Amino acid sequence: MSDDHKVMLDDQKAKLLIVDDLPENLQALSKIIEQEDRLIYSAQSGEAALALLLEHEFALAILDVMMPGMNGFELAELMRGTEKTRHIPIVFVSAGGRELNYAFKGYETGAVDFLHKPLDIAAVKSKVNVFVALYQQRNEVKRQLTILEENRRILAQTKAELEHALKMRDDFMSIVAHELRTPLNTLYVDTQLRQMQIERGDFQAFSPDNLRLMIERDALQIRSMIRLISDMVDTSRIKSGKLSIRPAETNLSLLLQRLVEGTALQARAAGCELCLAAEENVIGFWDEFRVEQIIVNLLTNAYRYGGGKHVEIALCTYDGVAEIQVRDHGQGIAPEAQEKIFDKFERLDSSNVREGLGMGLYIAKQLAMAHGGNIDVVSEPGEGALFRVVLPLTGEIHKSKADI
Repeated sequence: MSDDHKVMLDDQKAKLLIVDDLPENLQALSKIIEQEDRLIYSAQSGEAALALLLEHEFALAILDVMMPGMNGFELAELMRGTEKTRHIPIVFVSAGGRELNYAFKGYETGAVDFLHKPLDIAAVKSKVNVFVALYQQRNEVKRQLTILEENRRILAQTKAELEHALKMRDDFMSIVAHELRTPLNTLYVDTQLRQMQIERGDFQAFSPDNLRLMIERDALQIRSMIRLISDMVDTSRIKSGKLSIRPAETNLSLLLQRLVEGTALQARAAGCELCLAAEENVIGFWDEFRVEQIIVNLLTNAYRYGGGKHVEIALCTYDGVAEIQVRDHGQGIAPEAQEKIFDKFERLDSSNVREGLGMGLYIAKQLAMAHGGNIDVVSEPGEGALFRVVLPLTGEIHKSKADI
């Protein structure tokens, strides 16, 4: 048996204290009451007994009445006056005659029993067994109460988590319905309008310029719905650990240039001017599609919350990593919100903007982490926000382990 296992078993045993100034009495009484389910401690003086009482939790203390220095009654009074020891049952042992009325004094000092020498071995064993059984029962009740309290705490926590999950589900479904309804309503209204124009023979409404505007407007609404559905799918993949990362050699400088050109219409619609400052030919080993998702999410947020002011995107390399910075000059983010914006379904509160599922930054962070990188934000209210994406130029692609 290992020492650790022995210590664990000893901790589960009832501890008994015997106090007598004569070693032979200690030895004899120990032999009478010893069993596998208990540990026996002995002391030859009241002072030594007090030291043991303060160190251990005892199921029973058996005290000899007549001892030099501190006698058994004095030790009992000290035990009853101390919080740690006042509840320990005390049994007195005395060689004095019954006529000395020691028993009465013993009960006065808080004893639960009084034994006279010579000891009745069977009676001593029986009495000690009773106190050990009571101690073990009390400990078992305490253990069960502790387990019950812990189960109650876990149940309350589980209930709160379930209520939160249900609320998140309801909020999520409400957001999805709202976000899908907006582009669908726009498409439906545009379709109805075109149907009316055709029925009236108003074919001038379908001039090349008007058709181009119609197509652009339809494409914008369709892209909104595709992005919404893609976010939902990616969130599900992250949850199941099945988010696919297919790394290949990627020129991040060219990718940023293409995204700036591709989101120019969105930037103009938001009244934002987009400025790019990037190192040339920053090449690394990444999944180009997933990195594009990260940057598009950051740019979309910058357009939404930038307040129509200019947006800056920058790219640099150092210490084996590429860093992409997206800065807007909008309302900024409060310190207490900066930790939460990367959580699921978190959207910034704004009187001007209330769009999206609140999954963009969450997905972006998970994608960055899947590449062995990260995203953080630096912001002050009223001074805009700076999002920084750090991606190792080379390295292991990490499987997403997000818990959503």
